[in-house]
Amino acid sequence: MLTGDYARLLPALERMQVDQFVLEYATPRAGDIEVVGRALSDRELGLGVVNPRTDTVEPVAAIVAKAEQALAFYRPDQLFLNTDCGFGCFASRSVNVEEIAFRKLCAIVEAARILRARYG
Repeated sequence: MLTGDYARLLPALERMQVDQFVLEYATPRAGDIEVVGRALSDRELGLGVVNPRTDTVEPVAAIVAKAEQALAFYRPDQLFLNTDCGFGCFASRSVNVEEIAFRKLCAIVEAARILRARYG
């Protein structure tokens, strides 16, 4: 279950009585957002748009594009931009250095500003 899209998990996810799913989509292994979007668009989605495990800061345009893919299935008020997992997964050893984590979060903020201007 560590690779591939969320299709195999859909039966379990659909039964869950929750308002929001926070899912990792910053890496290709998550597959196409359509799999979840078609099945779970009645919920909110915390969309993972940056990978905290890499030193590469995702371009704002790439984050916006990923969010716009999700907006084909979710209303703007249902969509939240997140990191995949988090930056401090291990107490004694952070996943990333503070400067890179800060820049990744800044990219998310800028993408959110652009999306709010476009979609309200």
